[in-house]
Amino acid sequence: MKFRKTILKNGLRLVMAPMKDTNTVTVIVTAGVGSKYETKATNGISHFLEHMFFKGTKKRPKTKDISSALDAVGGEYNAFTGKEQTAYFAKVDAKHFDLALDVVSDIYLNSKLDPKEIEKERGVIIQEINMYEDTPIVQIGDIFEDLLYGDQPAGWETIGTKENIAKIKRKDFLKHLREHYTAPNTVVSVAGNIDEKKAISKIGKIFSKMPKKKNGRKTKVFEKQNQPQIRIKNKKTDQCHLVLGARAYDMFHPDRFPLSVLVNILGGSMSSRLFLSVRERLGLAYYISASYESYTDSGYLAVKTGVDTDREKIEKAVKTILGEVRKIREKRVSERELKKAKDNLRGKMALSLESSDEVAGFLAGQELMKRKIETPEQILARVDKVSADDIIRVAKDIFRDDKLNLAMIGPVGDGKFLENILRL
Repeated sequence: MKFRKTILKNGLRLVMAPMKDTNTVTVIVTAGVGSKYETKATNGISHFLEHMFFKGTKKRPKTKDISSALDAVGGEYNAFTGKEQTAYFAKVDAKHFDLALDVVSDIYLNSKLDPKEIEKERGVIIQEINMYEDTPIVQIGDIFEDLLYGDQPAGWETIGTKENIAKIKRKDFLKHLREHYTAPNTVVSVAGNIDEKKAISKIGKIFSKMPKKKNGRKTKVFEKQNQPQIRIKNKKTDQCHLVLGARAYDMFHPDRFPLSVLVNILGGSMSSRLFLSVRERLGLAYYISASYESYTDSGYLAVKTGVDTDREKIEKAVKTILGEVRKIREKRVSERELKKAKDNLRGKMALSLESSDEVAGFLAGQELMKRKIETPEQILARVDKVSADDIIRVAKDIFRDDKLNLAMIGPVGDGKFLENILRL
């Protein structure tokens, strides 16, 4: 992967990745801010503001003026808010690069935050909250993070609460912008078929007036646990959705590479241990997977699945997952299985970085969060060095009773029937 990083005089970071074998180009502008940077009273403001950026600028006064400009050329565009970053992007035919840059930079720098639009958008976000409430397969992730981190920013939902959405005012948005939407806290990433020098010049002019100011700070994550924890949300559903996981490493920890391989072996594919045991052998679930989520100051491993609401089947699924966890903690993986996991990770990365939007997002995320970019080659070189001894060492560190957590949604009562088996 070829790329060039440029830092403007005001501190804004620009990452360019020419891709001459594609006909597209993607522009993504990211800010180092998300729900981890919020207070109890402002929880949800980062996501709310993301919505407001599409409600009109001085140049494009109405929502349809923004969407029509990119729709007219068949562009793909969107935005997202996470715990630690908020991003806005557009992917277009390479010949429409100027348009994509103009639209994305316009909403990022010049949004009006019209009070009337703010009032209307409250209702939209409340309906989005309701949608997640009706989607347990999505909501279970938020419940798991709440179980891990509790009443601190890391444990709050990114979308916020209905109470907060009803109270946030225009002055709150302006304060949030001043504190976090600054040049040193912004990364512009462009990937695709572009004239690199011209693109750098254009971006430099557009973003040159952004304030040179450090962004606001986030609250450091506090973690404390001494025994397994269970969190149940009782809800009438046809399926019980659960996440069984453990506290793990942040994105800078040297053992993130062995952990990534371990996660792949456990539940990273349709031939992984968990998929074969829980779905293929026992027929307990349609979906099951393992993942590793890492932030700048926290991280966790999570096994996610959906099973029948019958207590015996829930118990059997949990026991089976724990059984696979014990195996990988106590018995060395074979060289064949280790190689297969590494090859799987290599293949997934190759596939994920074929398009301009994936490359732009990869580079933006690396630069924004780590302030340096690890190339795919560098990452895979670290993965290749992972040994069977590393896997068992990390498994023993991660899979302990004082790091074990289980979150569930379904009509399952208080979950006490699981307390005796949630042990390693």
